[in-house]
Amino acid sequence: MTDGTTHYTRPDVAMFLAFLNAQESPKMEELPPAEAREMFRMMAQMADAPRGEIAKVEDRTIPGPAGEIAIRIYDDRPDRDPGPVMVFYHGGGWVIGDLDTHDAYCAEAARVLDMPVIAVDYRLSPENPFPAAPEDCEAATRWVADHFPCTGLVLSGESAGGNLTIATALTLRDTPASKPVIAMHPIYPAVTTHDDWQSYRDFGEGHLLTTGSMTYFGNHYAADPADYRASPFDFPAAGLPPTLLTTAGLDPLRDQGRAYAAKLIEAGVPTTYREAAGSIHGYINLAQGIPSAKDDIRGALTVLKAIVAEASGTA
Repeated sequence: MTDGTTHYTRPDVAMFLAFLNAQESPKMEELPPAEAREMFRMMAQMADAPRGEIAKVEDRTIPGPAGEIAIRIYDDRPDRDPGPVMVFYHGGGWVIGDLDTHDAYCAEAARVLDMPVIAVDYRLSPENPFPAAPEDCEAATRWVADHFPCTGLVLSGESAGGNLTIATALTLRDTPASKPVIAMHPIYPAVTTHDDWQSYRDFGEGHLLTTGSMTYFGNHYAADPADYRASPFDFPAAGLPPTLLTTAGLDPLRDQGRAYAAKLIEAGVPTTYREAAGSIHGYINLAQGIPSAKDDIRGALTVLKAIVAEASGTA
């Protein structure tokens, strides 16, 4: 069911969706998690842009609440004085995704922002259901604050990672880390467990992220709706850091992202909202399959760079 409106779709998005929807392979929600993860890796390899040149990429592990957490550090300078650092949480419904599926985006963020980016490979469901993912993200972010040479934290992530961005920011608002969170950038975030949104009805089929896949992810993650980390929309937002929140115009999650941006504004949080009109959920991983996504990525990161500069007093 839709609202009867004809929704603008970019030509390159239409071509990508036509190709995607013509495939006869099993749907992700029909696969065991291990096979779904491999499908996502293959799509990222085919549809995302290459990593590109960057001065430094380092893989390492850090201690976590249930064992070691893998991280990947990106920096387009071989060395630098301490300054802001981005901590990035990948998307994938808390079930799929890893350091490799978001590798190109993290490298681009490091280049455009001119700051280190540290990607976090948190535990996945169903092997490690809620709240394993937010616990790992909190632990990794506190480790960065304590052990990485930095002056402030910029939290970011997409989809499930957008949820983890906001959840971690809320946790550190109430129990601060050793360095302040100076900005956050949730990208088409999941902010609530309820699905009564018009964008769910308009775009829940045929737009990459589907109603079926969202149910699959939610069932595996098994989040507690009464926990702020699962449904931040239902909890106070006052005191969160300056925020750049972005959505996609053809995304089932679009309306909850719009609503959360409004909630932030009403709570007095300095908030910038951007929407990738005519594009779909997942576009930051699709810069080759959807070439116009490169402009969305660079445009948002350019705005975020200005927000960070203002928040850190270097504007």
